Amino acid sequence: MSHNSVLPQKTQADMRALMQVALGEEKADLAIVNAKLVNVCTAEVQDQTGVAIKGPWIARVSADVDDTIGAATRVIDAGGRTLIPGLIDGHTHLSWICSAAAFVPYAIVSGVTTVVTETLEPYPVAGIAGVLDLLESLQDQPIRILATAPSMVSISTAARGISPDALESLLARVDILGLGESYWQAVLQEPEVYLPAYEQTHRSGKVLEGHSAGASEKKLAAYAAAGVSSCHEPINIEQVLTRLRLGMHVMVREGSIRRDLEEISKINQLGLDLRRLILASDGASPEDLIRRRYMDYVVQKAIDCGFSPITAIQMATLNVAEHFRLDGFLGAVAPGRLADVVIIPDVATIAPAVVIAHGRVIFENGRVLAESRRHLFSEASRNTVKLTRDQAPSDFKIRAPVGSRTVRVRVIEMVTDLVTAERHMDFPVESSDLRADPARGICKVAAVDRTRSPGKTFTGLIRGFGLTSGAVACSAAWDTSDIVVVGTDDGDMARAVNRLRTLQGGAVLCDKGMVLAEIPLPVFGIASEAPMPTLVAQMQNLTHHIARLGVPFPDPLLSLITLTGAAIPYLRICEEGLVNLKDGETVGLFVA
Repeated sequence: MSHNSVLPQKTQADMRALMQVALGEEKADLAIVNAKLVNVCTAEVQDQTGVAIKGPWIARVSADVDDTIGAATRVIDAGGRTLIPGLIDGHTHLSWICSAAAFVPYAIVSGVTTVVTETLEPYPVAGIAGVLDLLESLQDQPIRILATAPSMVSISTAARGISPDALESLLARVDILGLGESYWQAVLQEPEVYLPAYEQTHRSGKVLEGHSAGASEKKLAAYAAAGVSSCHEPINIEQVLTRLRLGMHVMVREGSIRRDLEEISKINQLGLDLRRLILASDGASPEDLIRRRYMDYVVQKAIDCGFSPITAIQMATLNVAEHFRLDGFLGAVAPGRLADVVIIPDVATIAPAVVIAHGRVIFENGRVLAESRRHLFSEASRNTVKLTRDQAPSDFKIRAPVGSRTVRVRVIEMVTDLVTAERHMDFPVESSDLRADPARGICKVAAVDRTRSPGKTFTGLIRGFGLTSGAVACSAAWDTSDIVVVGTDDGDMARAVNRLRTLQGGAVLCDKGMVLAEIPLPVFGIASEAPMPTLVAQMQNLTHHIARLGVPFPDPLLSLITLTGAAIPYLRICEEGLVNLKDGETVGLFVA
């Protein structure tokens, strides 16, 4: 399947065949009879409805499709059960931690037939070639996987922005729907970096995805005025309502990073039009996928939280398709649309019994019937940790100004498992350097550029991460080309990073010179090629061991890799230094 066939254009032959089936002059390939249809276009349930499908397209939806049924037509008797459009996850991150081949079967069981993913993770470590390799891995799968181009907001100047030529080549693709999330602070602080990409995207007729957490009224208006069309960051009714009133589509997150649906469901009390409200995961962890907590779970939870069943279904079908300007293809069970259909017990019970994508039955009788394709990533995509030598403990020494007995330093303070603050502390100097002090909750934290040669390394201090001994490192640091490592011992920090060099990416926990747990992530240094149960076991093992060393966070790996992120407040680290997202300035460890 080429990227042009992910959203195929109807040929004259296709249209003629569909018209003939609709007229009853030719026979359908697949017909569904005796169903109740959730018509998301009119927000009604139509009893005794049939659907005639020809190839990947729906030809007719009507009370009687008997004249479209021939000897070669496969007939599915819904037995009075309910038909809904295939579910769409409009915002996720499929380049992080698991492969598409491992992910797709769990999406199918969930009733998902279309996914829209960000592609920002491979770009800083593998460039446009890496993004294209990722996109290739998403093609020819049983479900449709579309994407957005990376806007590359980063606290690291080396990873900041996407080249016009690279963006042009991506926007020309049918499977690229627009420019991915760009954090509002960076756009307002450095418009000269990001507005050229906005202009290119506008010219292409595609969408600008947003990320406006914490934007005040004027700043949010400025962000929206640039043409940003969506935001998946609101966490309460007020934030949702503000963005809906500005004409944005609001994606309500219910995934592994945040679960905002229950709080936002209170918007039902206001009696508003919710057609610009969308359900999205923003990423589902391997453990959540195995536990069946993907989009069927999300839509069911929306119903359980008080959204009407039809509204909840619209939020994961037609609303998403309209946002991405794909409602001529997706999001509804209607003639001329792609045949993505899910059979569920009734309108209020989102439990897929049959899943049809692109006109093919891919799930039935509790079995996935379509095999996902395993992609062979290029050698370059599998060799992105380009450290020219092993790290030494001395690489993580923090030298104090000559003659100092005490210095004032900036410390990253963990306020929550993801949010940080900048603290200034007076710190003692021992033998001309600064050392971790786990008794006071203070560790070292370093960012090591793994892509450039020679790459920079910056080492700072962090309080509240909880590590009492050893070091943990990961090569999937957000928005950068860095390895990020937190440790109490310089030797363990070096050992963890060196193990990542050998693995060509992953997560490693060391203590007292020994590797306690590791997760190999050889694809871009970000993703595993292991089966999902294996990956879950590896993640649980690392979480168990790191908890024994004092880290209290529910997802310690996420807490680690977000330390370089340009979206979550406030003090972050990259290979160039510390960055306070309030002003975007890069500063050193020592306070003048």
